[in-house]
Amino acid sequence: MSVAIGETIPDIELPATGEKSVKLSDYRGKNLVLYFYPKASTPGCTQEGQDFRDAADAFAAADTQILGASRDGIKAQENFKAKQSFPFDLLSDKDETLCKAFDVIKMKKMYGKESLGVERSTFLIDAEGVLREEWRGVKVKDHVAAVLAAAQRLNAG
Repeated sequence: MSVAIGETIPDIELPATGEKSVKLSDYRGKNLVLYFYPKASTPGCTQEGQDFRDAADAFAAADTQILGASRDGIKAQENFKAKQSFPFDLLSDKDETLCKAFDVIKMKKMYGKESLGVERSTFLIDAEGVLREEWRGVKVKDHVAAVLAAAQRLNAG
């Protein structure tokens, strides 16, 4: 059972970059973009992260924080964040607790082989912790602009 639009998100705690652990409730009081990506330091995930990085000031102006999440270990997340100069934290969800709560683990086909992996997805959560919008099966091009526009509408709310 995954979180649906209009529902309060679960308060899950995960290891984050910067040698800390964060709970989703830590972000209450501001809107939150939670984006899931398949694998740190791969081309599509790098581009998506760079797009969020480059729009970070605009998200901040819309009172919206950003968190990225994948099944990568914390060391891979730390390296990815440092190499790309991301101004936001990345979460390590090795046991898929967060991925399952948002139902982003899907059967994927690559090079003719099927395997379970993270479907690129983004969720916009309001200041009270309620899921307001979701994007699933995301294509990276122009995605961040669409999320930013939604965050700005939510903030204008």
